[in-house]
Formats: sequence, C-alpha cells, structure tokens
Amino acid sequence: MTPTVTASPSSDPLSAIGAGPWPDLLRAATDDCLSVLMEGADQDWSRLAGDLDWTCGHTLDHLALGLVGYAGLLIARPTDRHITLFASLDPRAPVPARIEGIRIAASLLTSAVRDTTADARAWHPWGQSDVTGFAAMGIVELAVHTYDITRALGLSWTPPAGLSAAVLARLFPESPLGYGPSDSLLWCTGRLPLPGLPRRLDWQWNGTVR
Repeated sequence: MTPTVTASPSSDPLSAIGAGPWPDLLRAATDDCLSVLMEGADQDWSRLAGDLDWTCGHTLDHLALGLVGYAGLLIARPTDRHITLFASLDPRAPVPARIEGIRIAASLLTSAVRDTTADARAWHPWGQSDVTGFAAMGIVELAVHTYDITRALGLSWTPPAGLSAAVLARLFPESPLGYGPSDSLLWCTGRLPLPGLPRRLDWQWNGTVR
C-alpha cells in the first residue's frame, strides 16, 4: 500500500506533498464530487446516505450549510461563535438544481479562501483555524459526504488520492502510516475500518494552526 502523508509542523503542508494552491484543490474537489453526484441525480435521494441518519437530500443540505458557513467564518472572523448566516437548498427543487446549489456554495468558499490572507484566524468548534484549515475542511465535507451519498446510490467512488493527502496533512495529524491516502481519510472520518484498525466511532479533525 502507498503510505499516507502525515501532518508536518508547517501550517502549509502543500509544499511537502507537491500539491497546488488550496483554491485549486477546492475547485478540483468540487468538480470531481459534483460530477459523480450528477451521475446519480435520477435515483432515489430519499435513501439514507451511507451510515448516516440523513437522507441523501438532507446530506446535500448539510453540505451547503457547511461550505457557506466556512466561507462566512473566513469573512467575518469571529473569535468565539458561529456566524448567523445559514444556507439551505430548496427541498422542492430537482436534484440537479440542488447540486448546482452545492457548486455555488463551494465557489463562495473558494473565493473566500483565495481572498483571505495567511494571518487571518477564525473560530471553529474543533479549533481556531486559518485559511488553509477552512479550505481543507471544505474538501473533507465534499469528499466524505459524496462518499456517503454514492454508497447509497450504488455508485463506485472514493476521494481522489491527491486531495486526500492534502487534507490529511492539514487536519489529521494522527493519520496512520502504511495505508493509501483515500482509505486513510475515510478511516479518519469514521467511514470504514482498515486492516488492523477498527472503524472509528468518534472522530474530529484538528484545524488549529500548526
């Protein structure tokens, strides 16, 4: 197996793995995830997504909320709270239109990441973070919830290795050695077990600046 890249002390781990800038990674994650979700747009989105208690449609709504919320945190930069702007998708809209809403939300976050300076900080319940942290959080949200939905819809998809390596390096300093980055990301986020490692029942990322 290809070993994962573990987190380095640097607040910008991309130089260690040869990845492009965070806005480019966010755009790539958005394109990859939404492309596969569109493949299942004509299926039953009232199914539960993976092992979540949410339907596929509800999971899309959660994704919109998270992506816009991260953009808002980077813009408002509160020190002790969530922002007061909440995003939601029209539940009556057809699935392709709701997926379009996710693209809009991801584009807002990508723009905020591109326009935010490296010294900016904002609150998050899992650790005050910076622009690289919020970019990585957005990619994790896209990747793991796309994985959840595609499992429910019978589509074969796993997070791309390069994107997985980037977010592991930034958000998961405990990521295990000796496994491919995609499998390691899914293990870190409680989606599957790995050989010798049981599935995680409780997990969170570490967005603090390192």
